[in-house]
Amino acid sequence: MIALAVPAFGALVAEPLFVLVDSAIVGHLGTPQLAGLGVAAALLTTAVSIFIFLAYATTAVVARRVGAGDLSAAIRQGMDGIWLALLLGAAVIVLTLPAAPSLVELFGASDTAAPYATTYLRISSLGIPAMLVVMAATGVLRGLQDTRTPLYVAIAGFAANAVLNVGLVYGADLGIAGSAWGTVIAQWGMAAAYLVVVIRGARRHGASLRPDAAGIRASAHAGVPLLVRTLSLRAVLMIATAVAARLGDTDIAAHQIILALWSLMAFALDAIAIAGQAIIGRYLGADDPEGAREACRRMVQWGIASGVALGVLIVLARPLFIPLFTSDQSVKDTLLPALLVVALSQPVAGVVFVLDGVLMGAGDGRYLAGAMLVTLAVFTPVALLVPTLGGGLTALWWAMTLMMTVRMLTLWLRARSGRWVVTGATR
Repeated sequence: MIALAVPAFGALVAEPLFVLVDSAIVGHLGTPQLAGLGVAAALLTTAVSIFIFLAYATTAVVARRVGAGDLSAAIRQGMDGIWLALLLGAAVIVLTLPAAPSLVELFGASDTAAPYATTYLRISSLGIPAMLVVMAATGVLRGLQDTRTPLYVAIAGFAANAVLNVGLVYGADLGIAGSAWGTVIAQWGMAAAYLVVVIRGARRHGASLRPDAAGIRASAHAGVPLLVRTLSLRAVLMIATAVAARLGDTDIAAHQIILALWSLMAFALDAIAIAGQAIIGRYLGADDPEGAREACRRMVQWGIASGVALGVLIVLARPLFIPLFTSDQSVKDTLLPALLVVALSQPVAGVVFVLDGVLMGAGDGRYLAGAMLVTLAVFTPVALLVPTLGGGLTALWWAMTLMMTVRMLTLWLRARSGRWVVTGATR
């Protein structure tokens, strides 16, 4: 578990650094350019995160085949996911290029920032197929119980992105367009590195590299429930941000700080979930239901322990990191009690992330989709009542804790039922 989870955490943390590097470099061009980057980056992040199922679903199906001892079929199914990623990426480009100005306007970019946002969005959309290929190929390697290669590729991609951005923005004097082109080149470089690894594995084990219509349809079908789950989770985060915005500038500023910290902690817990996807899929593929159940129990223990550790870390380190985000005393005063709520909820989050990974590894996507829809239905009215009932940002994060608790209960009931334990090379 540790051997899979630690490199996975490193790769997860490396991904958001792309936007941070772009922001740091573009920020010196001027405020309108940075504002344009912010709008375009939000659109790109949303578009790509919708397709995270390419990694999750691929991990599960490949791990099952690995457990069954059929590496050729494992890689073949992984290639189906990669072909699906290319098709989806091409479709996104076709939609984004002509719609870029309208999308930028929809997100409320100012007249001065809109041209920069449109330029960045149009150029960066050319890298979306590469980003989706990276997702699918990462799922293949995770299913093959390899999380080290994604870490190395992520580090190399981050370094290349930084060098290319500096060279093209300032050396070639391309401005924000140079930042977009640098990121696109780095993304396609990462995709190429993954494809080299996967193609070598395919040739070694005699797996076909040609697109298979039936296999691509199967990959898409397996991804639909996870897409519903992801959209529901994104809706929760968007509703929470919208409610925080209604509470006032101080509350939304504090909310953004907490949300950034919450996301960072989610990366740590998600690393255990990724290990769970790979390990559970392998056990079930090997017709070892007891091994899968024991792995589930062990990972839940790890999740709780990690959540407790993160919660304690938040409480102890708050005097150190809060000043890094803001010097406004009113924001600090608003942030602190809500942050303590987040700290208390981390053990619950640990269980949620682990069981989410276990059920993904088992290919139990339909249940995950239904459970997330139930969670959204419970959370939405509670969150929307916060401005009316009072309690401010702290009440909103209690609503977020309720959301995580509902998720934990729905996932725990499924895990306890044993219905997720379906053995065999395919589900």
